[in-house]
Amino acid sequence: MDYPERFANLPEYAFPRLRALLDSHAPGGEAVAFTIGEPRHPMPAFVGEVLAQSLAEFGKYPANDGTPELLAAISGWLKRRFHVEVAENRIMALNGTREGLFNAAVALSPETKRGKKPVVLIPNPFYQVYAVAAVEVGAEPVFVPATEETGFLPDYASLPAEVLDRATIAYLCSPANPQGAVAPRDYLAQLLHLAEKHDFRVFADECYSELWREAPPPGALEVAAAEGIDPERVAVFHSLSKRSNLPGLRSGFVASGVENIRHIRRLRAYSGAPLPLPIQRVSERVWADEAHVVENRALYAEKYADAAEIFAGVNSFRLPDGGFFLWLPVPDGEEAALKLWRETGVRVLPGAYLAREVNGENPGKGYIRVALVAPREETQRGLIRLRDCLYT
Repeated sequence: MDYPERFANLPEYAFPRLRALLDSHAPGGEAVAFTIGEPRHPMPAFVGEVLAQSLAEFGKYPANDGTPELLAAISGWLKRRFHVEVAENRIMALNGTREGLFNAAVALSPETKRGKKPVVLIPNPFYQVYAVAAVEVGAEPVFVPATEETGFLPDYASLPAEVLDRATIAYLCSPANPQGAVAPRDYLAQLLHLAEKHDFRVFADECYSELWREAPPPGALEVAAAEGIDPERVAVFHSLSKRSNLPGLRSGFVASGVENIRHIRRLRAYSGAPLPLPIQRVSERVWADEAHVVENRALYAEKYADAAEIFAGVNSFRLPDGGFFLWLPVPDGEEAALKLWRETGVRVLPGAYLAREVNGENPGKGYIRVALVAPREETQRGLIRLRDCLYT
């Protein structure tokens, strides 16, 4: 049986690679999982009640683009959080942001750009769906290092004009996965003006936007509005997974210009899976509530503070500006992950598994990613064992 050649060169996904690295070895202590970014804080208390009240709606076909109530709730949240007016015809509900980040590329990336093969710009390291989306639309993925030297954000402006002129999409995650860097307003403004100059779209993955240490991260939509950028130039993606500890709800949204959303909705009408109505009812309520988000952020603040105390003597340690990952420098990420598992039972993800090698360099090779999602005491125990194994 033949398979699509365009996917033949994709490396194996990070977590099967991690299992191949670690699972043939016994853990050196009680297992502590810092690998998957699956929030484990309590979900909002009202979720079960809303779901129970909506059970009968499993017997109905759901609204494809989102119920009017859900789209209104999202629009209201965007206005409160980012101070932008986004009409409901500029929003579509998603089965989590991964669906949107992939399907928006399919819906919006042209087959050619100026008569040449298109380019999709991707930060390196990155969320792996960006690369699969680029391959699916027949584009050339261009991986741009997001390293300590660039503030852990991709320096797209440094690319040659001939590359930028072929670009159709530039992906950006802020706060970044895995490094936790927040793109400041001037960075976002520069990127949006670069997109205007070279005629590409910015896909802003903002699913960690509500997890921050010192100040709320700016959003691409609000910067675009302030800079007078055409809203068709940017699409933003948000989720309830991290904001509200509901990764299993698979509920998020994309917001952009009217024409972009029209094309994304049309693709969904043929090939997508809308959210079941009870899930949409829960989502309506969750987007409208902010109290649980404040409580959630306070729990992460405690773990940030614990990490800062535990690693106080490690000169290379830095806290993230947002998100819930530590991006810890080590001589070699795979060696560190294997040593840590075999000697302590602490399980982390080698940074190289989240990046691509370009010109012989993998910008994730000298790092491990540590997800601070477990309860506080478990996180403390794991971080102390990690420090004592790798940094003392």
